[in-house]
Amino acid sequence: MTTLALTPAPAHPAARFTDLLAAEWIKLRSLRSTYWALGAGALAVIGFNANAARVHAHDYPRYNPQMRAFAWELALRDAFTDGSALILILAAASIGAITVVGEYSTGLIRTTLAAVPDRRALMAAKVVVVTAVMTLYGACVASASFASTQAILTSRHAAVSITHFGALRVVVASALLAPVCALAGMALGALVRHSASTMVAVTAVLLLVPSFITDRYRWTAAVRHAMPVNAWTRLTDIAYGHDPFTRLPRYGAAVTGSWVVLGAWAVVSAVIVVVTVDRRDV
Repeated sequence: MTTLALTPAPAHPAARFTDLLAAEWIKLRSLRSTYWALGAGALAVIGFNANAARVHAHDYPRYNPQMRAFAWELALRDAFTDGSALILILAAASIGAITVVGEYSTGLIRTTLAAVPDRRALMAAKVVVVTAVMTLYGACVASASFASTQAILTSRHAAVSITHFGALRVVVASALLAPVCALAGMALGALVRHSASTMVAVTAVLLLVPSFITDRYRWTAAVRHAMPVNAWTRLTDIAYGHDPFTRLPRYGAAVTGSWVVLGAWAVVSAVIVVVTVDRRDV
């Protein structure tokens, strides 16, 4: 009796990290919701800020000399208003969340993990792609918003250039708000894994909680300034400490600390995404 030796099937080589990056990029750009969210968010942000600049340009002739002395402050506030920041936060966080939640809601995550068993490498690639895309997106939106608002204010000679004191800080901080909130959305998506619940969590954590925390006491001020939206507010409030008519809060946040807050949120969110997906069952 002849015994046939079975030859084991050749093992497929592990996917390279560049392959994972390419795959995640294809996933992100193949979603219609990506274009809708990014496009609508950009138009809303730029339009919101342009309208604020238009209002100030219209009212500028009625400003007294004392108010005109601080026209640069209004110009920087119009470059990226509080309302437009809230729009950008929601748009960026929703994009970040859908990159994770979308695969769980459709069941595609099982196919993905079967093809790429290395969950950490897979999620790290997803984090890198989302960070790169949203950083570019934030830079384009912040730059376009600054350029459009200053072009409107130029008609009243109330515009500022990018070299003006604090102007670059406003643009950079506003641009970085997009990737930070996108990563926060990814982290919440990895924890919640449900589309509607994730969006509720995003709204609560990034928008509602900061608005309910006071800076009257030292410990509440510390919590308040540790939120990304409040860190962005501190970075873009260039008149803080320079405008004699501005009432400073009891416990303020330093500029350096605000940059650290944005960086810490990005790093911690990325770690949560990688670790959570790696340790939890599908």
